[in-house]
Amino acid sequence: MPEVKSDLKRDELLQLVSFTIGEVEFGVDILHVQEINRMVNITQVPNSPVYVIGVINLRGKVIPIIDLRTRIGMERKVNDKNTRIIIVEIEGRTVGFIVDAVKEVLRIPFRITEKPPSMTQKIDSGYITAVAKLEDRLIIMLDLEKVLSS
Repeated sequence: MPEVKSDLKRDELLQLVSFTIGEVEFGVDILHVQEINRMVNITQVPNSPVYVIGVINLRGKVIPIIDLRTRIGMERKVNDKNTRIIIVEIEGRTVGFIVDAVKEVLRIPFRITEKPPSMTQKIDSGYITAVAKLEDRLIIMLDLEKVLSS
């Protein structure tokens, strides 16, 4: 998700795909999400960074797969029946991110988001763009461009 812009109107709606990693709920801009898939066989690539699990063949296209848990500094986890691969397109690149579970598609007003607290901005190169405050939970909004570029 691009950085939350101050020129967005307070009533503008953000559309997010929400997912969990551990006990934490995250959201990414739905405009980047191409599809969500169950786990498939992943071919490992030698000498790739620790967070790059490998590649998959998706309808004839080779897609790199990143363990989002590892990328944002959390411990790796054994995949289970809820594990999903979110296929996204960012800056012309198609990439898959492994997440623990996909929850839902949300439409939330921009006004319920705020910048992350200053102490969290140091976490993993500032992948967090904002925090959305829903009635019963918080959703951490990720900037996937920063996740890929750092």
